[in-house]
Amino acid sequence: MSGPRVGVLALQGDTREHFAALREAGADACTVRRRSELDAVDALVIPGGESTAISLLLREFGLLEPLRERLAAGLPAYGSCAGMILLASEILDAGAPGREATPLAGIDMTVRRNAFGRQVDSFEDDIDFRGLDGPAHAVFIRAPWVERVGPDVEVLARSGDHIVAVRQGRVLATAFHPEITGDRRVHKLFVDMVCAR
Repeated sequence: MSGPRVGVLALQGDTREHFAALREAGADACTVRRRSELDAVDALVIPGGESTAISLLLREFGLLEPLRERLAAGLPAYGSCAGMILLASEILDAGAPGREATPLAGIDMTVRRNAFGRQVDSFEDDIDFRGLDGPAHAVFIRAPWVERVGPDVEVLARSGDHIVAVRQGRVLATAFHPEITGDRRVHKLFVDMVCAR
């Protein structure tokens, strides 16, 4: 018996790594580039990458409004790094006018892009992550952080004083990249969330 059909938004970013992690976590992973592919999935992963580029491509591929509609209708989703930014209801430092990152409003939160700094400021940290057995090794690459969460948002992890993992209902987001560490627990947590619908 196969797992849930989980799409990975394959417009820009680290699609391949999420695809492999989802398969190892028990999902039937597929790529999403078209409306018909989005309509066929049980859940969606929005990968890390460049949030302004992903926003632009969502518009160009005609996926922005359909994705917003599916999220509003309860589509389970997981976003890492740029995916976290896009799942926010509000984005600070969203980018240049006309090319800014576009919020999808999957989670009631305010996220600051590149909050930890530039590429040279990337770092790794072992963090306590609610719902995982033991700490998670987190890789932060030009990472965001969460500055505000709504009343229905559960904070799952912090790095220092900054919120770096959240969940609201069936939507999960991390500021870091578990897909590149070999630790599949975050992806397994997401697949379990999808299966629990």
